Amino acid sequence: MKYSRTTIAFFLILILAFILRFWQLDLKLLHHDEAIHSWFCFELLTKGAWQYDPSYHGPFLYFITTGLFALIGPSDIAARILPSLFGFAIIPLVYCIYRIGYINRNQMLVASLFIAISPDMVYFSRFLRHDIFMLFFTMLMLVAILYYFERGQTRFAALAAVAAAGALSCKEEMPVIVIIFILFFSFAAWKKRFVLPSQWKTDLLVSCVLVVAIMSVLYSAFFYHIDTLIGQNFSITAQGLHFETNTTGWYRAIEHWTAMHNQQRLGGPMYYYVPLFLLYELPIFILAIIGTLQFLLAGFHPLIFLKKVKNWIRERRYSLPIRDLAAVTLMQIRSGENLDRKSEEFFRFCIVWMIGTMAFYAYVGEKVPWLIIAQLLPMCFVATYKLNWQKAAFALAGCIFLIVMTWHVAFIPADINEPIVQVQNSEDMREVMALMDASDHVVIASKDYWPLPWYYRGDRWNKIEFYGSQMSTDTLTQKSPGVIILHDTESYPSIPGYQKKTYKLSYWFSFYDNEKRLPEYYLRRDGKMGSINIDVFTPLPA
Repeated sequence: MKYSRTTIAFFLILILAFILRFWQLDLKLLHHDEAIHSWFCFELLTKGAWQYDPSYHGPFLYFITTGLFALIGPSDIAARILPSLFGFAIIPLVYCIYRIGYINRNQMLVASLFIAISPDMVYFSRFLRHDIFMLFFTMLMLVAILYYFERGQTRFAALAAVAAAGALSCKEEMPVIVIIFILFFSFAAWKKRFVLPSQWKTDLLVSCVLVVAIMSVLYSAFFYHIDTLIGQNFSITAQGLHFETNTTGWYRAIEHWTAMHNQQRLGGPMYYYVPLFLLYELPIFILAIIGTLQFLLAGFHPLIFLKKVKNWIRERRYSLPIRDLAAVTLMQIRSGENLDRKSEEFFRFCIVWMIGTMAFYAYVGEKVPWLIIAQLLPMCFVATYKLNWQKAAFALAGCIFLIVMTWHVAFIPADINEPIVQVQNSEDMREVMALMDASDHVVIASKDYWPLPWYYRGDRWNKIEFYGSQMSTDTLTQKSPGVIILHDTESYPSIPGYQKKTYKLSYWFSFYDNEKRLPEYYLRRDGKMGSINIDVFTPLPA
């Protein structure tokens, strides 16, 4: 059996994407959030304890990761396998869009390659957070909707509903993306740009029921916490139905994230994500800007405009004289000869999707680097609009930049001074944990101590004596521990019988320490980092 060059090229992209997402998954310590999510999954596995808390987002991550822990055991690799798998699975969905003619062969290959090697896509596919799961379901929902319009089969409406329910069970901002989809496709169907099958009303009703049913099962922890759905103290009496709205999961989610938006706990300027695009996704960002401008200016012909200006200057009339109409009409016909209406509508949607998500994330008060991938996915498609050989050559050359940055952020086993990490647990902690492993008794007297609960989960925590703040030296040393850990701002110059060494617990990119050397930083990616430090005391050698 002979395979086409397109199939071979796409298969090679899949191999590259698989390697980038699965090679050395435990190369870096779990991020602060990853450790918390993993620990919650371990608690769910061992104690059956989980209840929806909007601070930690939706249930999908916890149930599916706990299932994998049950199969192969909890570990750093196990925690990251599923994000990598879901991040990888986005790429075959691009091929599905190509198969029904919304993008051509070259656009499919370039978009797939961008997703495969994008620094943000790779980094956050190797990262146990809800965002990559939400992104996969968003892409699956798009594919299902397009197939529904093409084939008119109810199964694709059901698949779109399952995808929507999955995405809505990941993160609380997904309703905004769903609204973008609904508004665009409803308007497009109304304008007859997409043809709805005759049974669309029934399919819509079934899909809505399916979404509500799946979300109800997941958010209630398989109905173990039914109060998430109907509130606490639910009752039916002769006086009527008693229903405490403010204790339901959806109300708490709105209340919590509205408060976080107003508080701007992790705030930033509205252009927060633009520097991140320039740092990590430069060729995609440039091509997406060009693609957007090409789409918006598709009906604009400079020669026609100049002729009209010339005519206005000469005769004070903006309309063209008869002698120019034939040439202009021929020009307009030729410019539209190769216009694929189906493809144009798809790219119209991608531009709306991209601009809509960028506007939303620019507005919300929480600014964190992993939110960039929801904006980046449509951008990868917009970057391929009207892909001629010049843009294709630029895209391939730009892949060198993407590969270098991907290697830098994902595969260097050291602390990197990059905004993409947000607050990452330092590789220094490997040495600290080696000291803890060699000791029979460890004292932790610090308010900052994650990711240690994850790495010393279960019975391993038994040898740790934990205090949430600084204690007296007598208290710390009364059981002669082999390791004493204190926050460096709440520590002692010395403890009798112990030697001290300071380690980084976690670190982050410090804009204020690098703002006067930004061009140099962009090229060298070095400089001073912010950090939380711990003092580690170990017994003096005998």
